[in-house]
Amino acid sequence: MSSNVPIAHGDLTAPTPQNTPLTQAPIAAGLSRPTVPDISEDNEPAEDDEDPVEITGAAMLGLVQGRLADLVGKSSGYIESLPADVKKSVEALKGVQVKQNELQNQYKRECLELEKKYLELQKPLYERRTAIISGASQATAEEIEAGTQASLKDDPSYTPLSKDAEGTPAAIPEFWLTALRNHVGLSEIITERDAGALKSLTDIRLSYLSNDSPKPGFKITFIFSPNDFFENEILEKTYLYQEEVGYSGDFVYDRAIGTDIKWKEDKDLTKEFEIKKQRNKNTNRTRLVRKARPTESFFNFFSPPTPPTEEMADDIDDEDLEELEEKLEMDYQIGEDLKEKIIPRAIDYFTGKALEYDVMDEDEDDFDELDDEDEDGQFDDEDSDSEVELPRRRGPPKGRGGSAANTVNPEECKQQ
Repeated sequence: MSSNVPIAHGDLTAPTPQNTPLTQAPIAAGLSRPTVPDISEDNEPAEDDEDPVEITGAAMLGLVQGRLADLVGKSSGYIESLPADVKKSVEALKGVQVKQNELQNQYKRECLELEKKYLELQKPLYERRTAIISGASQATAEEIEAGTQASLKDDPSYTPLSKDAEGTPAAIPEFWLTALRNHVGLSEIITERDAGALKSLTDIRLSYLSNDSPKPGFKITFIFSPNDFFENEILEKTYLYQEEVGYSGDFVYDRAIGTDIKWKEDKDLTKEFEIKKQRNKNTNRTRLVRKARPTESFFNFFSPPTPPTEEMADDIDDEDLEELEEKLEMDYQIGEDLKEKIIPRAIDYFTGKALEYDVMDEDEDDFDELDDEDEDGQFDDEDSDSEVELPRRRGPPKGRGGSAANTVNPEECKQQ
């Protein structure tokens, strides 16, 4: 799975060799273009020792980046100045590229069919996994031995379980809740309130859309046992691809569709309730009024954001458009991780083994390489034998899932 999920954007004209800066400014749709910082008297720094040279340098850098950004996508006149015979060669290359694109489309569609084929081959194994998790079936001696050998391969000091006589089937409690919480991204959006509902999650399944569907894509299905929160036994999230692959040669996400959750009374986990006191102007009597407001929840996953159309994008502020695209990218990334990581390797997420690889991927993406030389001599070298604490799994951010001020559980009060 690629770390960067391609998302549909408006087409941009490719820059020519004559006007492409070495470091391109962020010009993708939804990203604000660099602007010159305001250095008027009303916005002067509070501290008197601020270096005016640094301020001027920052303003100049913003100006240059803005000018370079304006150049990208505009013709420099180089192509137009070529002789007619050369222009024909350029057009011919475009024609060759069209055929290459057609082959790439065919290749990706055949890869998708191959994924469907092997998913069908894996289904008996997924069904066996569900039977063991639920306790509907007893694990065989061969399965236990194969698991023991895998544990010894990962950790030679692992102590195998005793080979006693066969016992009764034993279900694994909160298997899927634990697996989801051990995913770096999902751990941040699963609140303590969500955990109560996710304890009844019995299976997560993957399926692909049929070939007669208008667009290719896949579906993630969440199976729940009866619970106190919603009526649905099945919650689904469908991801649709665009019909043709994108410029990078991969399928581009088009949009996502989620299930409408039928919440039981006062059990909507995507809302919090605030209690306010109101006073009647005529009678001077007071009453308590409960007002709902949106809140962080894993179950917002089933109400995905809608990608903006070109017309909508023109009417949305750059900041709001950037925020929307971040939400879309996160939503698509979670779907991709469920498809490529969590469903096929659920046991690794349950035990925490997958965290080793997730943390490694995160470290590579989040940190830039720095030069080895310390020109200013401001930093001391650490001893080579000093212990370095390994990164731990990130838990949910503080304040999420906990009770905030002036919020109450829906069961604690009724409208008066």
